[in-house]
Amino acid sequence: MSNQLVGRKEERAILQTALESNEAEMVSIIGRRRVGKTFLVRSYFKDRIVFEISGLQNANGSGQLRNFANQLKHFSGSQISIKPPSDWLEAFFMLVEYLNTIDQKKKPVVFFDEVPWMATHKSGFLTGLSYFWNSWAVQQNIVVVICGSSASWMIQKILRDKGGLHNRVTKRIRLHPFTLAETEEYFSVRGIHFERYQLLQLYMAIGGIPHYLKEIEGGKSATQNIDKICFSESGILRDEFLSLYPALFDHADYHIAMIRALAAKPQGMTRTDLIKTSGLPESGRITKVLEELSESGFITAYPPFGKKKKLMLFRLTDEYSLFYLRFIERNLLEKEGVWSALRQTQPYKIWCGYAFENVCLKHIPQIKQALGISGIYTRSSSFLKKPDADGPGVQVDLLIDRNDQTINLVEIKFSNDGFTITREYAKKLRNKIQIFRQSSKTRKQVFLTLISTFGLKQNMHSVGLVDNDLDLEVLFEG
Repeated sequence: MSNQLVGRKEERAILQTALESNEAEMVSIIGRRRVGKTFLVRSYFKDRIVFEISGLQNANGSGQLRNFANQLKHFSGSQISIKPPSDWLEAFFMLVEYLNTIDQKKKPVVFFDEVPWMATHKSGFLTGLSYFWNSWAVQQNIVVVICGSSASWMIQKILRDKGGLHNRVTKRIRLHPFTLAETEEYFSVRGIHFERYQLLQLYMAIGGIPHYLKEIEGGKSATQNIDKICFSESGILRDEFLSLYPALFDHADYHIAMIRALAAKPQGMTRTDLIKTSGLPESGRITKVLEELSESGFITAYPPFGKKKKLMLFRLTDEYSLFYLRFIERNLLEKEGVWSALRQTQPYKIWCGYAFENVCLKHIPQIKQALGISGIYTRSSSFLKKPDADGPGVQVDLLIDRNDQTINLVEIKFSNDGFTITREYAKKLRNKIQIFRQSSKTRKQVFLTLISTFGLKQNMHSVGLVDNDLDLEVLFEG
């Protein structure tokens, strides 16, 4: 398998800028577990890395310090063991001593990976890191990279630190899963070629997480690959869910309860409905958990169009978590071929609709490009009107509110062929537009935009109704 770095154009540009500057740079990289943070740093900086350490999950302080000593021995080329430091402050004293011996013809890189696992409560790691940066590194021509999978921890403890690290980060990277275009490029580099509909099916099930995608085999269909990695006894995603959240969050029971609640209603819920469905007590912890799940990319909060923030719609947008809770967890006793069988069921058809919506919601820049509005300022939001005495309820998963006095009301439909609008569905769409106009009181032009897998089959019901007809091809634009 190729180790070539794929995609990540913006991230590479940031890292290159850090290398080319003539001053010290502290780069913060945040991204969920398995998204490729370590691979990005190692692949891009390569021989520039003069010291690297990764936190050990669930290790105590002495274990982390022994790991530091071992890494220092490795990078310094010492022929004898190095005694573990007594604390992190001493560890950083030792690191400075070693770095002062390095020939800095090229700008060196120091890489701290999975920092939250090292900087546990009262560990003293952040005190040592503050000393290292403020007393030594800031005076050097060096790049210090800090990575962490716990996005909320990284934001609170590093980016928003009120102490010695306050405003010290000079470059920030939020590493997201691959887009569809990056996923296609990743497979191409590996010599694997899928038709885009097949690739879409894979993406809907496991998302754009590189660690998951590397398990995909060429010469097998999407169905065969999903069967293998999600349902077989040796499949890496058969039980990944069980360790995914505990590895990122302390006391992950609340996080998992919310994920389960959102999986039961994938079209999304307000905070009030989410608390009620999950059975969790209303408290400040709810806010913290929602922020952590959102910052880590598992859920997405969609602002309601023209409404108060309390009506924010939360939606489970981690493809694998939804797929696991909908299918894998319920079929753990089944053997080979289970996904082929499940594809014939009604739950599969329902899941396809929600999963395709999630994919589209993650590719709004590509949708804007296809609409020719990339250069126009927009705000993306949802619209939810619950049924009341005045009329039926309506939900619009994506509204693109444009600065040119126009709104794209986006309807997303998954199908195995060209999509056909029936008389009944056309009536439903017209009612949806009318209810939106009345409820929002907007005076802007409203365009109905349809995104479907293979595009719209024109008929008498679609003429004059659909203003923009997009298919899955637009989602693959770079």
